[in-house]
Amino acid sequence: MEKEIYIIRHGETDFNRLGIVQGRGVNSDLNPKGIAQGEAFYEYYKHIPFDKVYTSSLKRTHQTVKKFIDSNLPWEQLDGLDELSFGVWEGADNKGDWQTAFADVNACWLKGECDRAFENGESPNQAALRLKAAMDTIVANTEEKTVLVCMHGRALLILLCLLYETPLSQMSTYGHQNTGLYRVQYANGKYKVLQVNDAAHLAALSVV
Repeated sequence: MEKEIYIIRHGETDFNRLGIVQGRGVNSDLNPKGIAQGEAFYEYYKHIPFDKVYTSSLKRTHQTVKKFIDSNLPWEQLDGLDELSFGVWEGADNKGDWQTAFADVNACWLKGECDRAFENGESPNQAALRLKAAMDTIVANTEEKTVLVCMHGRALLILLCLLYETPLSQMSTYGHQNTGLYRVQYANGKYKVLQVNDAAHLAALSVV
């Protein structure tokens, strides 16, 4: 069984623009730039015969792929695709105390201590379990040959470790941008990444 999976990060929100921590507990909307990014992705890839759209449970992913959903493609929300929970820091400015807290926790992650979480938050190991379950759900639907997945930045970095079969301590070596595309082939129980953080759709339609 083979499947092609197009995985994108959601479009920009004002939280992204202002450097405010989002996470799983912040259900923010796209801003105008984020809407334009989603529409640019649609215009560039609407010719792809997607069998289904998968998103997280958070509306910024729904809004990013809205035009695909509105075209009557089957759509399923999987909360396993939600962003990592940053606990007490969600909604905080990306400066000062948050930078100190993030540097401390990220240093642990880089050392392979991926059970470490922010206060009242979620560890990469915990997120990896639900991300794996979400991907297992997606690939189990054998009648779907080509699917679109919209998810979140830090969760995507964790997922990339699973796809590349690398330790979670390497998550920060991968890149992402709003609506950047990872195109992935699944065959014989293995994933192969074919495109990496591709943003050709933004350049083609002059969305910056």
